[in-house]
Amino acid sequence: MLAATLVVLAATGLAAYTYLRLERLGRRALVPLAARAVAWSTLGLLLLNVSCPSSARPLRPLVLLDGSLSMGAPGGRWREARDSAGRIGEIRLFGDDVPVADTVPSLGRSLLGPALTAAAASERAVVVITDGEIEDAGDLPPELLRRASVRLFSRVARSDIALASLSGPARVTAGDSIVLELDIHALAGAGADSLQVEVLAGNDTVAARRVRLPTGGAARVRLSVPSAPIGPGTHALRVALANTDDSEPRTDTRIHIVTVARTPGVVLLAAPGDWDSRFLYRTLRDVAQLPVRGFVRLEGERWRSMEDLSPLSLERVRQASRGADLLILKGDPGSVAQGSAARGIWYWPSGERGAAPIPGDWYLSAPDVSPVAGAFLGMPVDSFPPATQLVPLQPGPADWVGLTAQLGRRGAARPAVIGRQAGRARVVTVGADGLWRWAFRGGSSEQSYRTWVATTASWLLTGVDTVRGVAAPVRPVVQNGRPLVFEWTGSGPPVTTPVVWSGAGARETRTDTLRFDGAGRAPVRLAPGEYRYRLVGGGGGLVAVEEYSDELLPSPVTLRARTAHAGRPQGRTSPRDWLWLFGLAIIALSVEWLARRRLGLR
Repeated sequence: MLAATLVVLAATGLAAYTYLRLERLGRRALVPLAARAVAWSTLGLLLLNVSCPSSARPLRPLVLLDGSLSMGAPGGRWREARDSAGRIGEIRLFGDDVPVADTVPSLGRSLLGPALTAAAASERAVVVITDGEIEDAGDLPPELLRRASVRLFSRVARSDIALASLSGPARVTAGDSIVLELDIHALAGAGADSLQVEVLAGNDTVAARRVRLPTGGAARVRLSVPSAPIGPGTHALRVALANTDDSEPRTDTRIHIVTVARTPGVVLLAAPGDWDSRFLYRTLRDVAQLPVRGFVRLEGERWRSMEDLSPLSLERVRQASRGADLLILKGDPGSVAQGSAARGIWYWPSGERGAAPIPGDWYLSAPDVSPVAGAFLGMPVDSFPPATQLVPLQPGPADWVGLTAQLGRRGAARPAVIGRQAGRARVVTVGADGLWRWAFRGGSSEQSYRTWVATTASWLLTGVDTVRGVAAPVRPVVQNGRPLVFEWTGSGPPVTTPVVWSGAGARETRTDTLRFDGAGRAPVRLAPGEYRYRLVGGGGGLVAVEEYSDELLPSPVTLRARTAHAGRPQGRTSPRDWLWLFGLAIIALSVEWLARRRLGLR
């Protein structure tokens, strides 16, 4: 108010000085003087735009209503919370990191941070209505929480027997067993002396087991499911708790997707077998996510399994090599490896073809830039046991070098491990022999060896999969309320990719579009069910959305009821919000112009 008064006084004084002192018009100048004073006052107020408190009616509070599945679970108080929120102010659902337009509790997470941060940026009062089971409550800044009031509608405990977790292999070889591990929890006083656990493939029960579950306790169950009755292909196994009379049936069934392949995912051909191949095979079995099979040629063209040295036919070895995702060739296996469509090939030459190996103590070091450089971060690679010989390698212009070697730590560094993208496949070549001594020695050298093997296999398997196409789901099974996330695996930058959905989860075939973000990921939200997807351009697979969600299980209350300590922002207004002030300035300038013309002035 003081600033506005000073503006008016200054404008009036300048107008009076102009007409009475400079132009000396006397009383004849009263009309144009007053008009100029009004015009300059309004222009000064508009220019400074000084705000002042307003007595306008405050805006309605912004109500953040918990939209996670826990609000609608048995014992949840969704209707009470929704009715209370409607009486308080404008409702916005929260729960996921990405806002989802919905009117029912359907979100698979209870994240408050993103919604509260956005709401706090407004000048409106913020009220959070929730059951208090907030996932990120511990990460919320205190100053952000002080901005909001919290009202709790805690859910009432209900007895329930829940299949809390399910894990198993993503791929097995035909003839192997599918080992599933389950965690069963009894909640709120539930229990069962004899609980039936069943595994179903389609409508057929392929495994079953009786479990005793103590009241309020938990049980860990290990089920071995034979793959023979299921057959080759990708299948969705439904693990169900049979005849559980509890409050929440959605927690009684879980889904596990497994691929039964005619051939193993990783195949190692050693010809002949040596210490490097033996240690590599053992390490791969520990770190690889796919089934691993090793075959060694001990005499002539006779092949044996590296697991138990049982003899194998040449055709069986050839079939495994052709169907492998990752093919590892140690030495020269001959024609048995021809015709492979593997998307990753790992060569370990020993001088069978090309230049002869150079014996000696070859000390290795890791360059800073390569896809496998992370395996050696902070490790004294040059102090590890040296390689016993080195096959000369000639990297191409597009190749990367993962390890270099120096003979006796002197002379020029030569490439010992190189890799490249060869069309749709990825290739790594290891020219050093004797790396098994890293694993044999133990300590940091063993850890580096294991990490290097795992990192190299992972890079090789990331090549384009002609079966799955240019994109693949990060997890083939997600919980209710969570999105399926597809990750770009094709060459080049991600591009929008059409996808066709079909199967039991989709009532009719429909087409969608995968739009990838800067990280190469595209989320898709689907209703619970099993879906077959097919990417336009090639590739596809099986995914599923479970009825189950962790939100359906009781969680600790991490957010308490409170009243906001921050005062409600007071409404303010400024001259530029008054349209009549612009009109007054125009009228005053027009009156002054007319008065000066009548006085014969310009």
